[in-house]
Amino acid sequence: MQDDPQTSDREPTTASGNVERTETSQPDPVSFSRGGIRAGLLTCVPVAIGVAGYGVAFGVLASQVGLSVAEAALMSALVVAGASQIIAVELWGDPIPVVAIVVTTFAINLRYSLMGAALQPWFQRLSATKAYGSLFFMADENWALTMRDFRAGNRRGAFLLGSGIAIWLFWVGSTIVGALAGETIGDPAQYGFDFVLAAVFVALAAELWEGRSTLLPWVVSLGTAVIAAEFLPGRWYILLGGFAAALLEVIRHDR
Repeated sequence: MQDDPQTSDREPTTASGNVERTETSQPDPVSFSRGGIRAGLLTCVPVAIGVAGYGVAFGVLASQVGLSVAEAALMSALVVAGASQIIAVELWGDPIPVVAIVVTTFAINLRYSLMGAALQPWFQRLSATKAYGSLFFMADENWALTMRDFRAGNRRGAFLLGSGIAIWLFWVGSTIVGALAGETIGDPAQYGFDFVLAAVFVALAAELWEGRSTLLPWVVSLGTAVIAAEFLPGRWYILLGGFAAALLEVIRHDR
């Protein structure tokens, strides 16, 4: 399937010239092609380089708590969730606090349910293999880039997969570098690696700015997150901030 098929947008007509409306005449909301994968990968490379700095920090921390290079790399390859991985190794101990790690990372990663829901209007007609295969590679950074691409009018369903592959490659590779150089690097914070993720998020937030109409949900989300972080334990403020903004948008839409 091509990135932007033209012929599929034309509805068939009868002999009299009237439009014949059938179930098959409706175009798919998105395409899924190698061109979309390539576009996503190339667009995301600059962001993925920034993510690599955070990956080095994770690799260093993983080595300091006793994980081998192979174990750290496998964790990054299968989990692909920087914030929760950092929290997991920070909670690491002997014995390993399994319940605390599971509950905390669950709270952090619940935000992906909101992010996946935001993609539903475009992904609803993709096959399960294409949709869920792409979602495996979804991270905060490439989700934001994909949303921007969709809102720009593109219908490249494979954009998420391509951008996710870029994130995955740099994330796993930088984890290996950090794990190998753990003892040499020491504390990642002294090099500013701990601020890399925050800087990337600020840049992505700027890309998602749509004018004054988005100001109110942003302020509500920020305020809710700050208050929740002050009074609630763990990382629930991440999810609560997202839910507050989503609820506000539902109320505004219904009006």
